[in-house]
Formats: sequence, structure tokens, C-alpha cells
Amino acid sequence: MLDATHEEWLRRAKSLDLPGAHHIDGADDPGGGATYPVVSPCDGQVLTQVADGGAAEVDAAVAAARRAFDSGPWPRLTPAERGRVLLRIADLLEERRAELALTVSLEMGKPISDAYGIELRAAITTFRWYGQLADKLTDESPHTAPDALALITREPAGVVGAVVPWNFPLTLASWKIAPALAAGCTVVLKPSENSPLSALLLARIATEAGLPPGALNVVNGNGPVAGRAIGLHPGVDVLAFTGSAAVGRHFLHYAAESNLKRVWLELGGKSPNIILPDAPDLEQAAATAAWGIFFNQGEMCTAPSRLLVHSSIAEQVTEAVIERARILRVGDPLDPATEMGALVGESHLGRVLEHIGSGLDEGARLRAGGDRTLVESGGSFLRPTVFDRVDPGMRLAREEIFGPVLSVLTFDDLDEAVALANATEYGLAAGLWTSDLSTAHRVSRALKAGTVWVNCYEEGDLTVPFGGMKQSGNGRDKSVHALEKYTELKTTWIQL
Repeated sequence: MLDATHEEWLRRAKSLDLPGAHHIDGADDPGGGATYPVVSPCDGQVLTQVADGGAAEVDAAVAAARRAFDSGPWPRLTPAERGRVLLRIADLLEERRAELALTVSLEMGKPISDAYGIELRAAITTFRWYGQLADKLTDESPHTAPDALALITREPAGVVGAVVPWNFPLTLASWKIAPALAAGCTVVLKPSENSPLSALLLARIATEAGLPPGALNVVNGNGPVAGRAIGLHPGVDVLAFTGSAAVGRHFLHYAAESNLKRVWLELGGKSPNIILPDAPDLEQAAATAAWGIFFNQGEMCTAPSRLLVHSSIAEQVTEAVIERARILRVGDPLDPATEMGALVGESHLGRVLEHIGSGLDEGARLRAGGDRTLVESGGSFLRPTVFDRVDPGMRLAREEIFGPVLSVLTFDDLDEAVALANATEYGLAAGLWTSDLSTAHRVSRALKAGTVWVNCYEEGDLTVPFGGMKQSGNGRDKSVHALEKYTELKTTWIQL
């Protein structure tokens, strides 16, 4: 489908059968009857109405997940049997890849080429990877005295509440759901109210693949109501959240107010991307810096939004990024030629524009973009934006913007670069460009970030963990380490 034309994607969009009900206990569930509109950021039009859930729907979903965990078959299947179901989910996601990609593109504005080629690839790979991993985990039996046997086992933690954002609705949901299911847990997922449609399709597909009723439930609704109900629910054993630091704090409070459920947070970022004069390829470094901040409309927690460039090469690198910003094709997400789509909605676009205004007010120099475009479409489109002469104390350099807005800062020596990179409350990711192996190691160790990319950005696969330091959260998604969030360690000591 990557070779489909704009017209073909438009035709498919018109015939798309979009879901609307919650998915609870293995079936679509309209809940109490309340609905809300899902609005496409591409043109401002209502895509469909979906069920609007609250405490009652969350109660029903948690009860279904609890039954499935306490007395249902899922935790009692062998790991190999659970793995086979996850592999069937991956196969069905592949079969319906075009439909799911189109849904993602419509609901959150991602270019269809990225939705199909990146988002769906990530979701499919995640379910396949954990499906293959499920029966390859081992427990421990440490050496003890001859008259005793010690066993250390990992057991499924129970009912997992997962709350995910709109920027990668299927990828981030898969990062939570697949390892939780592989561990033998059951799940209640609340997708963002902006992008619930792809998550509802995923739940239907999982049921079709043979996942038992109650093992995966999806409840639509807004964060202060449905999200809060999941956070406070005494029947939820583990909470996994990706989103803003402000909302992450709420979930910690909810856990304290309820059953002290474990809370795993993947929060925001203000990631630095350091380019040194000895970068192996300055042209590639600049191109990657531009790609990183404009990919997915800049709506990335890992977006390299602070470009830290040595003063001797700052203008050369900045000009290269600006040129890329000027020629980047912003347009209809359903056009395969589009490189940057729409921001998720008008309210979010307004917040990004407010940050741009703060940069101008505080004295940064606007070098590209800074205003909305394609206004006649009715969509939420913004031009790729670049500021230089950014001071570390400016809001542009301190606050997560979550849009295609790059701040360029300069430095004169390596210690200053590291200090600037670490001068943030966040610690999710960082980039470094250098040809010196010693510098690569020393600076990577000095950067306070969960992931450091050297001479690349946003690279990796399912074998490596993902998560942050400082106020970017705790715990890890991806890799075998993700299972640590969804399992409990048990020690059994047997006196012989």
C-alpha cells in the first residue's frame, strides 16, 4: 500500500468503517450511551462519534479484566500458548495494516506514509517480538546450603491499567499491551480522547486473534474522568502511563489515594542534540536534526528540540536546517508525498503558537516558519519553525513544546555543551555527533538521559529499553526489561 496514490487513500477514507463503542469483556460495549465527536485535524471535520466512558465503564472493564485474571484462562495458559496468540495478533495487524494506518492518519494527522511505514511497523513488530519472547524467559534458583532449595519466580502482577497519548496511538499502546499480555496480565487501556479509533480496532483484532474475553479492554473517555477512574480504581494493580509530567503527577496521587498500585511513567522531554565540529558528516548531522524535530509534526517526547551546536559551525548547521524547513512538504496527511501533516487539533496548535510567541517576546530570532499554513483546509497545520539566538533561560529552551519548533543554542567547549544539555528537568533522550570514540563514551556517560544516540537519532529496535531519567519518568518500555513492570518477584525457600 505504500505505492497507493493520494486519490486511492481518499477513496479508502470515504468507505472506512470506524468503531465507536468501548471494547469490554471481548465485545463492543456502548456503555451508558454518552458520546463525543472525534475530530480530524486534517480538515476539522467530525470523523465519528464514540462512546464517552466514565467510572461505570471503567468499573465494568476492570471487573472483566479481574475475572479474566483471577479465574480466566489467560494467566494459566503456557507461555508458548500466550505467545502464539500474540503472534496471531501481529499477523492480523499486518493483514489490516492499510486500514489501521488510515485510521491513525485521520485521527491524529500523521502522514499516511509514516502511519503505514513506521507506526504500523512498530506495532506489528512489538506484538511479534513479545510473542516470540513469551516462552523464552527463565526463573532463578540460586545456590544455597545443601539442605535448602531457593526459587525466585516472576509472576504476573495482575490487572494493568494503561493510559496512552495521541501522538503514536498504536505504537505506545502496543508497548504497554504486548509485554503485559506476554507476562500473563490482563489490561484495561484508555487511549487519548483525540485518537481512540485505532485502539478500538486493535482490541477487536486481539479478540479475533483468540485473546480471551476480558484480557484486553478499551475504554474511551477524557483523562480527568476515565483516566482518573483507572488511576483510583482499587482493582487495578499496575498503572502504565505515557504522557505529560503534569498528568503523571496526578497518577502518583491517585495511587497514593487508592491501593498504592505501582505506577510506571514515561513523561515528557526537552532533548538536546549536540553537534561537535568533528562530526563525521555535518551535512548528515544537520539533515537528521531537521528530520528529528519535524518528524511526526514535532509531536514526539524524544524530539531533539534543543540543537546544541559548537559556535564554529553554528551558522553552517543552522542554515542547513533552515533550508530543510523551507522545502519540507506540509500538506494533506493522506497524500503519500506529504512529509509533515497536521498537528493533532486546534487547541494544541494554539499552545504551540503561544510558545512561538514567547520566543519572539523573549528575544530569540525567528529564522523559519512561526505561523500556521493551509488555513483554507480547515486543518491544524503549522510551518516548520526554527529559532536561533536562544538563551538557556528562555521558555523555548526549557519547556516541552511538542510541535515542530527547533531552538538553536551555541557553545564553545565540551563542558559547556554537557552543562547545557543537562540544564533541564527532563532526561528522556539526547543526541551526540562526533568522530572521537573517547568523546562519544565520556559525553554519553555524562548526559542525564535514558537513551543517548551517537551519530544518529531515533534509532533502535525492540531489544533495547526505552524510558527516562529525572522528570521524564521511571520504568522502561520495550525489550525484556519491560516485563519487569508487569511481574512480581516471588521467593520460595524450601527446607529439604
